[in-house]
Formats: sequence, C-alpha cells, structure tokens
Amino acid sequence: MKNFYVKSLKEYEGDQEFDTEALFSALKRASGRRKPTSVALDEKTILDLKKIAKKIEVPYQALMRLFILEGINKFKKAA
Repeated sequence: MKNFYVKSLKEYEGDQEFDTEALFSALKRASGRRKPTSVALDEKTILDLKKIAKKIEVPYQALMRLFILEGINKFKKAA
C-alpha cells in the first residue's frame, strides 16, 4: 500500500488563506459538548502554531481545531 501524506497535496504549497467564517465557527462552542483530546506535538510545531495564531489574532487552540476540521473536510472530498 502506497503511503499518502496530506502535506504533499498542492493545496498546502505557498501561503495559506483562512476562511474567517470557519475560523469563528471553530471558536464557538457547538450545540454539543466538546470532548477533550490530547495530541503530542514537537516544540517547533507549537511555536509555529502560536506565531500564525498571533498574526491572525486568534487563540492557537482554535487554529489547531480549524486545521483539523479543514483537513478532515479536504480528506472527505478527496475520498
């Protein structure tokens, strides 16, 4: 089976634009409760997330949530 890496998709090349509506949606609580999870990330990744989040003035956890939700949606469309 051939390995597939999402970061190899052309959509991930160059500067990224953020859908502000999706970003604000990620900040709001949905009608259901969220379940806390844990993801182990290296320091550089966390620093990069915080840098991007500071630039667009959102909490970095909301930015991570947005990245995860966008990645899931892109994967569903590709499948």
